[in-house]
Amino acid sequence: MSALDGVVIADFGRVLAAPYATMMLADLGAEVVKIEHPRGDETRSWGPPHARGEATYFLSVNRNKTSTTLDMSTPDGLRRAREIVLGADVLVENFRPGTMSRFGLGHDDLSTVHPGLVYCSVTGFGAGRGSDLPGYDLLVQAVGGLMSMTGARPGEPVKAGVALVDVLTGLHAAVGILAALRHRDATGEGQHVEVDLLSVLLSSMVNQSAGYALAGVVPGIMGNRHPSIAPYQLVGTADRPMVLAVGNDRQFARLCSVLDVPELATDPRFTTNERRVAHVDELLALLEPRLRTGSARHWFEVLTPLGVPCGPVNDLAGAFELAATLGLEPTTTVDGLDLVSNPIRLSRTPVTYRLPPPRLDQE
Repeated sequence: MSALDGVVIADFGRVLAAPYATMMLADLGAEVVKIEHPRGDETRSWGPPHARGEATYFLSVNRNKTSTTLDMSTPDGLRRAREIVLGADVLVENFRPGTMSRFGLGHDDLSTVHPGLVYCSVTGFGAGRGSDLPGYDLLVQAVGGLMSMTGARPGEPVKAGVALVDVLTGLHAAVGILAALRHRDATGEGQHVEVDLLSVLLSSMVNQSAGYALAGVVPGIMGNRHPSIAPYQLVGTADRPMVLAVGNDRQFARLCSVLDVPELATDPRFTTNERRVAHVDELLALLEPRLRTGSARHWFEVLTPLGVPCGPVNDLAGAFELAATLGLEPTTTVDGLDLVSNPIRLSRTPVTYRLPPPRLDQE
């Protein structure tokens, strides 16, 4: 038995944020019907790379779903869409605000005929004054402030290497849907769940957002350094870069001992984290020559058992290898496709992998 057995989701989502949310729920046992225009989800053509003739982008967020194609601009397509929705517990969509209402499938349209429906809308900038703005992850990373603090040096903002805001928004959507389902099960009442990329990003920047909201601090680009912790950054070694993530005084003292500079732990410039942050350039000038006497792997093997967090900068192949070595089973084979595993582990109702990502109109 899965946690969401019996829950039926009408998935009108396209591209990433909404499909990621519905895949997470599908892995937990929900029956997800992906409703696509006859042209198909845009990501079906977002390649290379490809596997079995399908873009891996599409394959990454659409397992455990069936697909049905319909054109809601036609009477037959709209009738079929309405039938699917009326038989569902959850509807998920990420069209521009107002699009579903034009077809009579908005939340207000359905709340009277299907009062138990949990209706989730994913937008870029909300349904108000930002409703006409296009909700692209790269755009939100820019206008939402993330790029202003990400990059090698001031004046060179850089986006994250993946569509991080879309993924975070999908996770928030899934949490909202689960909360609304619990309420529905207790009261019989559905409700409208709304998430937008900009609000999710502002919330997800946690300490940086709080620093601005509470103290008026506007962070800038710090490269791989941390604004509040030191040494907590990329450092050089004899062969390749390594991350050093010293989070407290005890870890710092152990690091200094291993590097044969124990006096740094009692140096007035470095005795507390706040002082280390204030004197981080001086600190790194003293630590890096020591770190460059050994390889990244050497320091990982020496420092980790002592409780000093560090690690080499892996490429993706190295990251999957590490996860496999740790027994985390990072991939799962579904119908011959090696897909990335769901990271949620439940002791009584584990995730299941029942269906590969569907071909277009594969019910």
